[in-house]
Amino acid sequence: MAYDSGRARQEMLDDLAVAIDALGRALAALGEAYEQLDERTADALEEQLFGPVQKAYGRAQRTHAEFAARVGLPGRAFAPGAGGAPSRGVRGFVDDATAAATEADARIAELQDSMRPVEVGDAELRAGLSEVRRLIADVPAHARAFVRVLGR
Repeated sequence: MAYDSGRARQEMLDDLAVAIDALGRALAALGEAYEQLDERTADALEEQLFGPVQKAYGRAQRTHAEFAARVGLPGRAFAPGAGGAPSRGVRGFVDDATAAATEADARIAELQDSMRPVEVGDAELRAGLSEVRRLIADVPAHARAFVRVLGR
């Protein structure tokens, strides 16, 4: 079977889009949690969780768009993630955000491990993927610490 680099590039974009959608869900969940918190605790959530996920979401979208443009494939617009029922509570939303960020990290790690970014990608794509993973690397630990002191 002949190697189709165009199809491989599209598959990479599709895989990255799945990770971006997961980051969008994480942002939506963190936004819902933020709305339920007092100002001091909300500021902590923003600094420790929302900010890094928001930066990763933006970086991932930029990586997707720039790679698509460089290889002549159509880009994609990403809709914000959907929140959830307020009854989930802050802990539930933080748990949802952590799961979504972990899913995004795993998807990007899988993409990197596949060596497709090396085979058909470029240096900017690889750097963008690495940067997104760096930005969300501490989200699970920060989420555990945040939830542990919640309400104290």
